[in-house]
Amino acid sequence: MAYVRPLLQPLLILFLSFSLSDGYFTGNSSDLRRLSASDSLCAQLIEPNGYSCTEHSVETKDGYILALQRVSSGSGDLRVQRGHPVLLQHGLFMGGDAWFLDSTEQSLGFILADQGFDVWVANVRGTRWSHGHVSLLETEKEFWEWSWQELALYDLAEMLHYIKTATGSKVFMVGHSQGTIMSLAALTQPDIVEMVEAAALLCPISYLDHVTAPLVLRMVAMHLDQMVLALGLHQLNFRSDVLINLVESLCDGHVDCSDFLASITGPNCCYNKTRLNYFLEYEPHPSSVKNLRHLFQMIRKGTFSQYDYGILKNLLKYGQLKPPAFDLSNIPKSLPLWMGYGGTDELADLTDVQHTLDELPSKPELLYLENYGHIDFLLSVKANRDVYDHMIRFFRSLEKSTSSY
Repeated sequence: MAYVRPLLQPLLILFLSFSLSDGYFTGNSSDLRRLSASDSLCAQLIEPNGYSCTEHSVETKDGYILALQRVSSGSGDLRVQRGHPVLLQHGLFMGGDAWFLDSTEQSLGFILADQGFDVWVANVRGTRWSHGHVSLLETEKEFWEWSWQELALYDLAEMLHYIKTATGSKVFMVGHSQGTIMSLAALTQPDIVEMVEAAALLCPISYLDHVTAPLVLRMVAMHLDQMVLALGLHQLNFRSDVLINLVESLCDGHVDCSDFLASITGPNCCYNKTRLNYFLEYEPHPSSVKNLRHLFQMIRKGTFSQYDYGILKNLLKYGQLKPPAFDLSNIPKSLPLWMGYGGTDELADLTDVQHTLDELPSKPELLYLENYGHIDFLLSVKANRDVYDHMIRFFRSLEKSTSSY
């Protein structure tokens, strides 16, 4: 296994290692840590590239303080936005920086700003750019008592409400990976979907029971989520040798981890591997153990449902034995949807994508790229032409048909 550690150390940091450290945030209601102006996403990644950027804070109904960035092309004026608001929702173990990690010609956040859209950048609870909680310390177990269910119904909902209030307009929404799980769950809720003009989903996921990524399947089979809880962890913060060693043991003699990224996502054709160290300056961001458990439930049970607490607690919390499903048929047929997915993606498997499509009342506009994998839709050096041009044409067609624009 000596060959694995040099590969695991950077790549596992990006996706699947865990931390016993205190993490990014140290404050409570009277001492809530705020990133200094020089440490903000605007200052670190966006403004140095010549783009206007302002920082915004949003408080969720359960007390988490989220960061939103509003981005405009350097030639634009943030006080007089030219285009429709677009919210970019990142995936698992990432933050809003994920949309700005390639060049200005290749990164979707920059591209949309250059196209005149009013770009808003989401950062869910627990990520570096967000700001903790009004009363809970992130060293407390209760701070991490959430999964993608809360990210969808609280974080995403509150950010959409903030943008709609600020702009007076419904929002174009873009999600990648877990960002699509959040989006699809949120869009089943009438009070949330009424704030959305259209949604574009990269590597769309609502079902996960056909995942074929070998290391992910190994982790599920070995109940890695329960192992992590047994270690007393509730935060997944990607910086500890403890669980790097644990995942190494899962690889050893069981899974070929010589191409570690492929073992957890499937092959990727087109991202710039020489920029990996730069990506790692910003990734990964923390998530919760409960979130991992919820995702593993989806793989094991083949459901797109709320978190399963077990029969007794389900009865107390939901009033039924099993957790309620997120019913995709509740997404209005009139809501325009666009989806981009790839033939080598072993997380958003083609069978599961088709399952999602079969349950939707509408027929989304689809872009299928046979050679694209899970990471390519975010970091491919060709995604501007292969993917984003198609997405922008979809949004433009809706702008033309909307009387207010």
